[in-house]
Amino acid sequence: MMLARDDQDSLRHTPLHALHVSLGGKMVPFAGYDMPVQYPAGVLKEHLHTRASAGLFDVSHMGQLALRPKSGKVDDAARALERLVPQDIVAIAPGRQRYAQFTNVDGGILDDLMVANFGDHLFLVVNAACKDADEAHLRAHLSDDCVIEQLEGRALIALQGPKAEAVLAKFCAAAPAMKFMDAGPHEVAGLACFVSRSGYTGEDGFEISVAAADAERLAKTLLENPDVMPIGLGARDSLRLEAGLCLYGHDIDTETTPVEAALEWSVQKSRRTGGARAGGFPGADRILAHFDHGASRRRIGLRAEGRAPVREGALLFADAAAGEPIGKVTSGGFGPSLNAPVAMGYVPTASSALGTKLFAEVRGQRLAVQVAAMPFVKNTYKR
Repeated sequence: MMLARDDQDSLRHTPLHALHVSLGGKMVPFAGYDMPVQYPAGVLKEHLHTRASAGLFDVSHMGQLALRPKSGKVDDAARALERLVPQDIVAIAPGRQRYAQFTNVDGGILDDLMVANFGDHLFLVVNAACKDADEAHLRAHLSDDCVIEQLEGRALIALQGPKAEAVLAKFCAAAPAMKFMDAGPHEVAGLACFVSRSGYTGEDGFEISVAAADAERLAKTLLENPDVMPIGLGARDSLRLEAGLCLYGHDIDTETTPVEAALEWSVQKSRRTGGARAGGFPGADRILAHFDHGASRRRIGLRAEGRAPVREGALLFADAAAGEPIGKVTSGGFGPSLNAPVAMGYVPTASSALGTKLFAEVRGQRLAVQVAAMPFVKNTYKR
Protein backbone atom coordinates (compact mmCIF):
# COMPACT_ATOMS: atom_id res chain seq x y z
CA MET A 1 0.00 0.00 0.00
CA MET A 2 1.37 3.41 -0.98
CA LEU A 3 1.51 6.05 1.73
CA ALA A 4 0.09 9.51 1.20
CA ARG A 5 2.68 12.26 0.94
CA ASP A 6 1.80 13.57 4.41
CA ASP A 7 2.39 10.08 5.85
CA GLN A 8 5.72 9.79 4.02
CA ASP A 9 6.79 13.16 5.40
CA SER A 10 5.94 12.04 8.95
CA LEU A 11 8.35 9.11 8.82
CA ARG A 12 11.45 9.47 10.96
CA HIS A 13 14.97 9.13 9.54
CA THR A 14 17.88 7.30 11.12
CA PRO A 15 21.32 8.99 11.05
CA LEU A 16 22.17 6.73 8.07
CA HIS A 17 19.18 7.71 5.92
CA ALA A 18 21.19 9.76 3.42
CA LEU A 19 23.69 6.91 3.08
CA HIS A 20 20.89 4.43 2.32
CA VAL A 21 19.57 6.70 -0.43
CA SER A 22 23.04 7.22 -1.89
CA LEU A 23 23.56 3.43 -1.99
CA GLY A 24 20.34 2.93 -3.92
CA GLY A 25 18.30 1.61 -1.03
CA LYS A 26 14.62 0.98 -1.73
CA MET A 27 13.01 2.89 1.13
CA VAL A 28 9.83 1.70 2.86
CA PRO A 29 7.94 2.63 6.05
CA PHE A 30 8.88 0.45 9.03
CA ALA A 31 8.00 1.12 12.69
CA GLY A 32 7.58 4.81 11.93
CA TYR A 33 10.89 5.11 10.08
CA ASP A 34 11.87 5.36 6.42
CA MET A 35 14.10 2.27 6.11
CA PRO A 36 15.81 0.35 3.28
CA VAL A 37 14.07 -2.94 2.48
CA GLN A 38 16.81 -3.81 -0.02
CA TYR A 39 19.63 -2.39 -2.13
CA PRO A 40 20.30 -2.93 -5.86
CA ALA A 41 21.83 -6.38 -5.24
CA GLY A 42 18.43 -7.62 -4.03
CA VAL A 43 17.22 -9.57 -1.00
CA LEU A 44 18.49 -12.98 -2.15
CA LYS A 45 22.08 -11.83 -2.74
CA GLU A 46 22.08 -9.77 0.45
CA HIS A 47 20.92 -12.78 2.46
CA LEU A 48 23.48 -15.18 0.98
CA HIS A 49 26.28 -12.62 1.27
CA THR A 50 25.60 -12.28 5.02
CA ARG A 51 25.75 -16.05 5.44
CA ALA A 52 29.02 -16.27 3.47
CA SER A 53 30.83 -13.02 4.30
CA ALA A 54 29.64 -9.93 6.21
CA GLY A 55 26.54 -7.75 6.03
CA LEU A 56 26.04 -4.28 7.46
CA PHE A 57 22.59 -3.43 8.85
CA ASP A 58 21.16 -0.14 10.10
CA VAL A 59 19.17 -0.88 13.26
CA SER A 60 19.20 2.68 14.57
CA HIS A 61 15.40 2.62 14.78
CA MET A 62 15.74 0.38 17.84
CA GLY A 63 15.51 2.02 21.25
CA GLN A 64 18.63 2.43 23.39
CA LEU A 65 18.21 3.11 27.10
CA ALA A 66 20.48 3.46 30.12
CA LEU A 67 19.28 2.32 33.54
CA ARG A 68 21.42 4.07 36.16
CA PRO A 69 21.02 3.02 39.82
CA LYS A 70 20.43 5.92 42.19
CA SER A 71 22.40 4.00 44.83
CA GLY A 72 25.43 3.78 42.55
CA LYS A 73 25.32 -0.04 42.75
CA VAL A 74 24.50 -1.78 39.47
CA ASP A 75 23.05 -4.75 41.38
CA ASP A 76 20.31 -2.44 42.66
CA ALA A 77 19.37 -1.55 39.07
CA ALA A 78 19.42 -5.26 38.22
CA ARG A 79 17.12 -6.13 41.14
CA ALA A 80 14.78 -3.32 40.16
CA LEU A 81 14.59 -4.53 36.56
CA GLU A 82 13.82 -8.05 37.79
CA ARG A 83 10.45 -6.67 38.95
CA LEU A 84 9.53 -6.31 35.25
CA VAL A 85 11.20 -9.31 33.57
CA PRO A 86 11.39 -13.06 34.37
CA GLN A 87 15.14 -13.21 33.74
CA ASP A 88 18.01 -13.28 36.25
CA ILE A 89 19.47 -9.81 35.72
CA VAL A 90 21.60 -9.81 38.89
CA ALA A 91 23.63 -12.70 37.47
CA ILE A 92 24.68 -10.74 34.36
CA ALA A 93 28.37 -10.12 34.95
CA PRO A 94 29.96 -6.80 33.96
CA GLY A 95 30.76 -6.93 30.26
CA ARG A 96 27.98 -9.41 29.48
CA GLN A 97 24.39 -9.16 28.21
CA ARG A 98 21.24 -11.29 28.28
CA TYR A 99 18.02 -11.66 26.30
CA ALA A 100 14.88 -10.77 28.30
CA GLN A 101 11.17 -9.97 28.01
CA PHE A 102 8.95 -7.38 29.64
CA THR A 103 5.81 -9.27 30.73
CA ASN A 104 2.31 -8.10 31.61
CA VAL A 105 0.00 -9.17 34.44
CA ASP A 106 -1.35 -12.02 32.31
CA GLY A 107 2.13 -13.34 31.51
CA GLY A 108 2.08 -11.99 27.94
CA ILE A 109 5.11 -10.35 26.39
CA LEU A 110 5.07 -6.55 26.17
CA ASP A 111 8.42 -6.52 24.35
CA ASP A 112 11.65 -8.46 24.13
CA LEU A 113 14.96 -6.76 24.75
CA MET A 114 18.68 -7.10 25.37
CA VAL A 115 20.12 -6.14 28.77
CA ALA A 116 23.86 -5.49 29.20
CA ASN A 117 25.81 -4.82 32.39
CA PHE A 118 28.23 -1.94 31.75
CA GLY A 119 29.64 -2.07 35.27
CA ASP A 120 28.01 1.03 36.73
CA HIS A 121 24.68 0.87 34.85
CA LEU A 122 22.54 -1.33 32.62
CA PHE A 123 22.26 -0.75 28.88
CA LEU A 124 19.00 -1.83 27.21
CA VAL A 125 18.13 -2.26 23.54
CA VAL A 126 14.40 -2.51 22.84
CA ASN A 127 12.23 -2.83 19.73
CA ALA A 128 11.50 0.25 17.63
CA ALA A 129 7.71 -0.02 17.74
CA CYS A 130 7.71 -0.47 21.52
CA LYS A 131 10.45 1.90 22.65
CA ASP A 132 8.21 4.77 23.81
CA ALA A 133 5.92 2.39 25.70
CA ASP A 134 8.94 0.58 27.18
CA GLU A 135 10.44 3.82 28.45
CA ALA A 136 7.10 4.81 30.00
CA HIS A 137 6.85 1.33 31.57
CA LEU A 138 10.32 1.67 33.11
CA ARG A 139 9.60 5.17 34.39
CA ALA A 140 6.28 4.10 35.92
CA HIS A 141 7.82 1.22 37.86
CA LEU A 142 11.52 1.89 38.44
CA SER A 143 11.91 5.65 38.87
CA ASP A 144 12.34 5.35 42.64
CA ASP A 145 15.41 3.17 42.15
CA CYS A 146 16.87 4.21 38.80
CA VAL A 147 17.45 7.13 36.50
CA ILE A 148 16.03 6.07 33.12
CA GLU A 149 17.77 7.73 30.19
CA GLN A 150 16.71 7.36 26.56
CA LEU A 151 19.90 7.56 24.49
CA GLU A 152 18.41 9.48 21.57
CA GLY A 153 21.68 10.79 20.14
CA ARG A 154 22.97 7.39 19.12
CA ALA A 155 22.82 5.14 16.08
CA LEU A 156 23.02 1.34 16.07
CA ILE A 157 24.57 -0.73 13.31
CA ALA A 158 25.03 -4.48 13.06
CA LEU A 159 27.90 -6.25 11.32
CA GLN A 160 26.92 -9.88 10.79
CA GLY A 161 28.45 -12.92 9.13
CA PRO A 162 31.48 -15.24 9.26
CA LYS A 163 33.88 -12.48 8.23
CA ALA A 164 32.51 -9.91 10.70
CA GLU A 165 35.30 -10.50 13.23
CA ALA A 166 38.07 -10.10 10.66
CA VAL A 167 36.49 -6.90 9.36
CA LEU A 168 35.91 -5.33 12.78
CA ALA A 169 39.32 -6.42 14.13
CA LYS A 170 40.97 -3.87 11.82
CA PHE A 171 39.22 -1.08 13.71
CA CYS A 172 38.56 -2.54 17.17
CA ALA A 173 41.40 -4.30 18.97
CA ALA A 174 38.99 -5.89 21.47
CA ALA A 175 36.79 -7.59 18.84
CA PRO A 176 38.64 -10.93 18.38
CA ALA A 177 38.67 -11.68 22.11
CA MET A 178 34.94 -11.04 22.57
CA LYS A 179 32.63 -14.04 22.96
CA PHE A 180 28.94 -14.36 22.14
CA MET A 181 26.95 -11.96 24.37
CA ASP A 182 29.97 -10.01 25.55
CA ALA A 183 29.12 -6.29 25.62
CA GLY A 184 30.65 -3.02 26.72
CA PRO A 185 32.31 0.26 25.76
CA HIS A 186 35.03 -0.13 23.13
CA GLU A 187 36.80 2.09 20.63
CA VAL A 188 36.00 1.41 16.96
CA ALA A 189 37.93 3.28 14.27
CA GLY A 190 38.91 5.83 16.90
CA LEU A 191 35.27 6.38 17.97
CA ALA A 192 33.84 5.71 21.43
CA CYS A 193 31.22 2.97 20.93
CA PHE A 194 29.22 0.34 22.78
CA VAL A 195 29.89 -3.05 21.18
CA SER A 196 28.15 -6.37 21.75
CA ARG A 197 28.94 -9.69 20.11
CA SER A 198 25.39 -10.56 19.17
CA GLY A 199 22.83 -10.05 16.44
CA TYR A 200 19.61 -11.12 14.78
CA THR A 201 20.80 -13.38 11.97
CA GLY A 202 22.07 -16.57 13.62
CA GLU A 203 25.55 -15.66 12.41
CA ASP A 204 28.52 -14.50 14.42
CA GLY A 205 28.62 -10.74 14.49
CA PHE A 206 28.51 -7.49 16.38
CA GLU A 207 26.09 -4.69 17.18
CA ILE A 208 27.75 -1.28 17.49
CA SER A 209 26.15 1.72 19.19
CA VAL A 210 27.82 4.94 18.07
CA ALA A 211 27.10 8.66 18.38
CA ALA A 212 24.64 9.67 15.66
CA ALA A 213 27.04 12.30 14.32
CA ASP A 214 29.70 9.61 13.71
CA ALA A 215 27.41 6.89 12.33
CA GLU A 216 27.79 7.59 8.63
CA ARG A 217 31.58 7.83 8.87
CA LEU A 218 31.75 4.50 10.70
CA ALA A 219 29.36 2.79 8.29
CA LYS A 220 31.33 4.03 5.26
CA THR A 221 34.57 2.87 6.85
CA LEU A 222 33.20 -0.65 7.29
CA LEU A 223 31.66 -0.67 3.79
CA GLU A 224 35.03 0.10 2.24
CA ASN A 225 35.95 -3.51 2.97
CA PRO A 226 35.02 -5.62 -0.10
CA ASP A 227 33.71 -8.36 2.22
CA VAL A 228 30.99 -6.05 3.56
CA MET A 229 27.68 -5.40 1.78
CA PRO A 230 24.79 -3.16 2.95
CA ILE A 231 21.78 -5.26 3.93
CA GLY A 232 18.12 -4.18 4.07
CA LEU A 233 15.07 -5.21 6.05
CA GLY A 234 14.10 -7.94 3.59
CA ALA A 235 17.21 -10.03 4.15
CA ARG A 236 17.21 -9.19 7.85
CA ASP A 237 13.80 -10.86 8.07
CA SER A 238 14.73 -13.97 6.07
CA LEU A 239 17.97 -14.37 8.04
CA ARG A 240 16.23 -14.17 11.43
CA LEU A 241 13.51 -16.57 10.23
CA GLU A 242 16.09 -19.17 9.22
CA ALA A 243 17.67 -18.64 12.65
CA GLY A 244 14.31 -19.35 14.34
CA LEU A 245 14.31 -15.94 16.05
CA CYS A 246 11.05 -14.27 17.07
CA LEU A 247 9.79 -11.01 15.60
CA TYR A 248 7.84 -8.99 18.16
CA GLY A 249 4.24 -8.36 17.15
CA HIS A 250 4.25 -11.47 14.97
CA ASP A 251 5.74 -14.51 16.75
CA ILE A 252 5.41 -13.04 20.26
CA ASP A 253 2.97 -10.49 21.63
CA THR A 254 0.93 -9.49 24.68
CA GLU A 255 -1.14 -12.69 24.41
CA THR A 256 1.87 -15.03 24.39
CA THR A 257 3.83 -16.26 27.41
CA PRO A 258 7.53 -17.14 27.20
CA VAL A 259 6.68 -20.84 27.62
CA GLU A 260 4.14 -20.80 24.79
CA ALA A 261 6.77 -19.05 22.66
CA ALA A 262 9.33 -21.83 23.35
CA LEU A 263 11.53 -19.32 25.17
CA GLU A 264 11.88 -21.34 28.40
CA TRP A 265 15.67 -21.27 27.94
CA SER A 266 15.61 -17.51 28.55
CA VAL A 267 14.13 -17.80 32.06
CA GLN A 268 16.84 -18.82 34.49
CA LYS A 269 16.20 -21.38 37.23
CA SER A 270 16.71 -18.75 39.95
CA ARG A 271 13.55 -16.93 38.78
CA ARG A 272 11.29 -19.97 38.47
CA THR A 273 12.12 -22.61 41.09
CA GLY A 274 12.21 -21.90 44.82
CA GLY A 275 14.52 -19.39 46.39
CA ALA A 276 13.96 -15.78 47.36
CA ARG A 277 14.16 -14.46 43.78
CA ALA A 278 11.73 -16.85 42.11
CA GLY A 279 8.66 -15.09 40.72
CA GLY A 280 8.00 -11.47 41.58
CA PHE A 281 7.59 -10.35 37.95
CA PRO A 282 4.34 -9.48 36.14
CA GLY A 283 2.34 -12.58 35.20
CA ALA A 284 4.55 -14.85 37.31
CA ASP A 285 1.68 -17.09 38.44
CA ARG A 286 0.65 -17.94 34.88
CA ILE A 287 4.18 -18.22 33.51
CA LEU A 288 5.36 -20.45 36.38
CA ALA A 289 2.22 -22.59 36.01
CA HIS A 290 3.19 -23.09 32.36
CA PHE A 291 6.63 -24.23 33.49
CA ASP A 292 5.13 -26.65 36.02
CA HIS A 293 2.21 -28.02 34.03
CA GLY A 294 2.87 -27.06 30.41
CA ALA A 295 1.05 -24.62 28.15
CA SER A 296 -1.84 -25.53 25.86
CA ARG A 297 -0.07 -24.24 22.75
CA ARG A 298 3.48 -23.87 21.51
CA ARG A 299 5.57 -22.06 18.90
CA ILE A 300 6.95 -24.51 16.35
CA GLY A 301 9.13 -24.54 13.26
CA LEU A 302 7.65 -25.76 9.98
CA ARG A 303 9.18 -27.15 6.80
CA ALA A 304 6.97 -27.44 3.72
CA GLU A 305 7.05 -30.55 1.55
CA GLY A 306 6.74 -28.49 -1.62
CA ARG A 307 8.32 -25.27 -2.89
CA ALA A 308 5.48 -22.84 -2.16
CA PRO A 309 6.22 -20.45 0.73
CA VAL A 310 3.78 -20.59 3.64
CA ARG A 311 3.26 -16.98 4.71
CA GLU A 312 2.22 -15.30 7.93
CA GLY A 313 -1.48 -15.77 8.64
CA ALA A 314 -1.81 -19.15 6.93
CA LEU A 315 -4.10 -21.45 8.92
CA LEU A 316 -2.81 -24.83 10.08
CA PHE A 317 -4.87 -28.02 10.05
CA ALA A 318 -4.42 -31.56 11.35
CA ASP A 319 -6.16 -33.05 8.31
CA ALA A 320 -5.63 -32.61 4.57
CA ALA A 321 -9.30 -32.12 3.75
CA ALA A 322 -11.50 -31.78 6.82
CA GLY A 323 -11.65 -30.21 10.25
CA GLU A 324 -11.25 -26.77 11.79
CA PRO A 325 -7.91 -24.98 11.95
CA ILE A 326 -5.76 -25.87 14.96
CA GLY A 327 -3.18 -23.11 14.60
CA LYS A 328 -1.70 -20.33 12.51
CA VAL A 329 1.60 -19.35 10.90
CA THR A 330 3.15 -16.23 12.45
CA SER A 331 6.24 -15.91 10.19
CA GLY A 332 6.96 -17.59 6.90
CA GLY A 333 8.81 -17.28 3.64
CA PHE A 334 11.50 -18.77 1.47
CA GLY A 335 14.79 -19.67 3.15
CA PRO A 336 17.55 -18.78 0.67
CA SER A 337 20.22 -20.71 2.58
CA LEU A 338 18.07 -23.83 2.45
CA ASN A 339 16.58 -23.15 -0.98
CA ALA A 340 13.27 -24.15 0.58
CA PRO A 341 10.29 -22.62 2.44
CA VAL A 342 10.42 -22.25 6.22
CA ALA A 343 7.86 -20.96 8.71
CA MET A 344 6.97 -20.65 12.38
CA GLY A 345 3.60 -20.73 14.03
CA TYR A 346 1.50 -21.89 16.97
CA VAL A 347 -0.36 -25.18 17.40
CA PRO A 348 -1.72 -27.12 20.37
CA THR A 349 1.14 -28.61 22.37
CA ALA A 350 -0.20 -32.08 21.58
CA SER A 351 0.54 -31.38 17.89
CA SER A 352 3.98 -29.81 18.41
CA ALA A 353 6.26 -32.87 18.41
CA LEU A 354 9.05 -32.89 15.82
CA GLY A 355 7.99 -34.73 12.68
CA THR A 356 4.25 -34.15 13.20
CA LYS A 357 2.55 -33.78 9.82
CA LEU A 358 0.21 -30.81 9.46
CA PHE A 359 -1.40 -28.93 6.59
CA ALA A 360 -1.17 -25.22 5.82
CA GLU A 361 -3.86 -23.46 3.82
CA VAL A 362 -2.24 -21.62 0.91
CA ARG A 363 -4.47 -20.06 -1.78
CA GLY A 364 -7.38 -22.31 -0.84
CA GLN A 365 -5.31 -25.52 -0.85
CA ARG A 366 -3.98 -27.46 2.10
CA LEU A 367 -0.26 -28.08 1.63
CA ALA A 368 1.65 -30.66 3.67
CA VAL A 369 4.10 -29.28 6.25
CA GLN A 370 6.08 -30.93 9.01
CA VAL A 371 7.03 -29.72 12.48
CA ALA A 372 10.79 -29.14 12.30
CA ALA A 373 13.59 -28.25 14.69
CA MET A 374 14.80 -24.66 14.95
CA PRO A 375 17.04 -22.99 14.08
CA PHE A 376 16.58 -24.10 10.49
CA VAL A 377 20.18 -23.06 9.77
CA LYS A 378 22.84 -23.86 12.37
CA ASN A 379 23.97 -20.76 14.22
CA THR A 380 27.63 -19.78 14.21
CA TYR A 381 27.90 -17.79 17.44
CA LYS A 382 31.42 -17.61 18.90
CA ARG A 383 31.07 -19.14 22.36
